Parts: sequence; structure tokens; C-alpha cells
Amino acid sequence: MRNTLAVRLIISLTLLVGVVDAGFSYVNVTIQEQQMKEEMVLGADQLSRSITSATWHAMLQDRRQTAYEIMDNIGNKQGIRNIRFFNKEGRVTFSTTPGASAQVDTRAEACLPCHAERRPLVRVDMPSRTRVFRDPSDRRVLGMISPIYNEPACSQAACHAHASDKQVLGVLDITLDLDHVDRELLAFKVRSLVMTVAHVLVVAVFIALFTRRFFTRPIGRLITGTREISAMSLDTPIKAESTTELRELAASFEAMRVRLKAALEALNALTADLERKVEERGAQLMAARQRLLQSDRLTSLGQLAASVAHEINNPVSGVLNLAVLMQRILKDDGIPPARIPEYRRYLSLVIDETTRVGRIVSDLLSFSRRSRPQTTCSDLNALISTTVHLVSHKLLLANVQAEMQLDADLPEIPCDRSQIQQVIINLVMNAAEAMPRGGTLHVRTGKTSAPEDAAVLEVEDHGVGIAAEHLARIFDPFFTTKEEGKGVGLGLAVVYGIVDAHK
Repeated sequence: MRNTLAVRLIISLTLLVGVVDAGFSYVNVTIQEQQMKEEMVLGADQLSRSITSATWHAMLQDRRQTAYEIMDNIGNKQGIRNIRFFNKEGRVTFSTTPGASAQVDTRAEACLPCHAERRPLVRVDMPSRTRVFRDPSDRRVLGMISPIYNEPACSQAACHAHASDKQVLGVLDITLDLDHVDRELLAFKVRSLVMTVAHVLVVAVFIALFTRRFFTRPIGRLITGTREISAMSLDTPIKAESTTELRELAASFEAMRVRLKAALEALNALTADLERKVEERGAQLMAARQRLLQSDRLTSLGQLAASVAHEINNPVSGVLNLAVLMQRILKDDGIPPARIPEYRRYLSLVIDETTRVGRIVSDLLSFSRRSRPQTTCSDLNALISTTVHLVSHKLLLANVQAEMQLDADLPEIPCDRSQIQQVIINLVMNAAEAMPRGGTLHVRTGKTSAPEDAAVLEVEDHGVGIAAEHLARIFDPFFTTKEEGKGVGLGLAVVYGIVDAHK
């Protein structure tokens, strides 16, 4: 809370008021103390004059004991500490305090106003005749010395005690207690301190209430409003009923809120319209995609029909030609003995061409069906050995030797035996066909743990390989690099589909 502007304002103003009040109180106390001191000095001067006047007649008639009794009576009054009378030579001729020194040192503090110079002064002003000091009991007292001048009545009296050329007959020294003055001054200081503290507290409370009413609450409402704006809650108006500046600031925020709300509503409308257009465009694109897919299916179907027709037409045409030749050889009485080998050769070709048609149809059916695998736990190594043995005669005719490196620790795997067997046949025969001059193909099995447990089947040949520009299309249906009549490009597509179904 001490970092808030309101708290800093309250503390600053309170300290300022406190310093100003403390300064005024100090000045007031100083002035009051000075006034009380002046009153005491005036009172001491009046007392000195009263004593001088009361003892004047007794001293004029040389009745010293009467004068001393008068001064004793006055000295017993409350607040008077001591009354002394000493001549110009500094010898004490009377004192209301018993045991006082009979001789006063002219270098003492009380004598300095008149005896500071080599030649004593005759006329001394009242402030110079006054002194405030502490007695041995550490109590403050006020002392005043009053010279008693030689008047004509004294020098012309019958006693002729004083010569007419003597200007000062003696000095009257009065000492007054300042206890009651100190008590009044202390009480005045305490009252001033209490009034100062009370005034500061009252002003602090007023400043706090004023700040809360005209500053903290309006600013708090503005902060709440700006937070709602930052949270995009734009339905609550921003108001601040305070000073002109805060009202203008609130009006600026309110205008910003209204404009922001209008802009947000326009943006939401634009977004909704854009979403609607996107949905419409998406529907149009989906419809166009469906049409493209349908067109692509029709195109693929046309390509398939053309490829199948072409692939089947060649062997069927051959079979037809061979049948015509065989029909010409065959006579009413049978096959001429000389042409039996030729007839058998034609019949063998018919069998080869018919087999070729059957293989094309089989690949086409395998690609089109792609049924979900019927998995059972099978020994992959045994399945590979059996399958390679089934095609061993074809490998032998192609001068290809198969070497198998099978992992003996390979566990049984869940798979569709017939589909995996077709995968093995297609890969092995592809490898054999890639080595037209014969060679060695390698069939390996193993397992891997990363990224997950899997069985590995590798078929490797050392044939002509695949061109880099064809690698991206090797699994595309009907794509082949073989010579015409060697296949329709469905072998690897079938392999990929089966492996993908087995995950």
C-alpha cells in the first residue's frame, strides 16, 4: 500500500502540515517565553522601585533598621528569593539570606553590566540589569540590579552621610524564583504539542477522507474500467464523478471503450461473414474434390481397363494365332507324324500364354480385394522357407540362387499367412527379375526395439536397381519399368497394401 499514489499523497501532506505546525508552535512558545520573561523583568523592576520608594524615607532619616525590616518583610513574600543591598565598593550592607558574603567580587556575572569597563558605568538600561541563571539547586532564578542614585535630598540631609559629588550610593539586588514561570511555560509547551499533534491528526484524517472521496475512488473506478476493457468486457460504461480532470480522463476512456466495442462488433461481423464464406468455399471445394476423385476414379478405371485389356489382349491374340496354326496342322485322320513336335511346341506356347493371363488376373484380384488380414501367430522363418522352396524351380530357371539368413530368436508374429506368403513371393520374384543374368538374392529376418517392437523382413538383390526418378512411384498401381508383356505394375502395390494392413 505504501507504493500507491494516494498513500504517498496523504503521508506527504501530513508531514508538510506537521512541519509547518511544529514551526508555528516553536515560534509561539518562543514568543510566549519572551513575553513571560519581559513581564517578570517589569515585575522585578516595579518591585525594585517599590522597595526603593518604601525605604527612601527611613534611609533619609538614617533609620537603617527600619529600612532593613521593610526589606525583610518584602523578602518573605512568595516568589522572592533574596534581597541584597551593597554599596558601590561591593560590600554587602544588607541581605535577606543569612550567611551571605559580605563582599561581592565586581568581576562576578551580576556586576559585569556596570563593571565590564575600567571605569564603572553610572546609567545602565533595564535589560542589561537583568540576568537569568540557575542557583546551586539547579533552579532557574531571575536577578535584577537597580542602582540607587544620590539625590539632592540625600546629599543635603542633616546627617551629611553622602557627599554631593557621589552619583551612586549603592545597588539593590533582587532575585526572584522562576518556578511558576517554568511551570506555566512547560504547561504551555505541552498544550502546544498536544494541539499540534491533534491538529496534524485532524488534518491527516481530513486529507485521507478528501483523497478517498475525490481521488482514490474515482481512480479505482477508472482502473476497474480499464481492466474490463483489457479483458474485452466492453458492456460496462466508465464514469468518474470527481474533478474536471478525472471526468475528462473518464470521458476519454469511455470514448475509447465505445469505439473499441464498435470495432469489435464490426470485426466479429466480418469474422462471421468470413467464416460463412469459408464454409461455403469449403463446401464448394469439397464438392469439387469429390468430382475430381470421381473423375480420377474413372480415369484410373479407364487406365486399368486399358492396361488389363492390353495385357490380356496380347496373350489371347497369341493363343488365337496358335489355335489357328494347330487347326491347320490337325487333319481328318489326325496329326501328321512329322508335325507332332511342331504341334506340341504350339500347345506349350498356348499353355504359357494362358498362364500369363491367369497371373495378370490374379494380381488384379489381389490389388482390388485388399481384405483385412486374418491374423494368427505364425513362424515367419518357417513361412519364408516354405515360400522360397515353392518358387525354387522358377529361381533355378532364372539362374538365381537364394541365400537365407534367418534370426533363430525371432518370436512368432501375428499375421495373415497367405498375405505374407504373397508378399514374399512378389519380393523374391521381383528380385529375380531384376537380375536378368542371374545372381544371388538374400532373404533376412530380424527384430528391432526402436521405435517399437517389430519384425524385419529384407529381400536384397544385386540387379540393375531402380532409377532415382522412379523411386517415388514404385508403389503406384500400374507403374512398371519392365518390358511390355512382363507385368502390369501391381506387384509392389499389392506388397505395400498388405504390409500397411499389418501395421
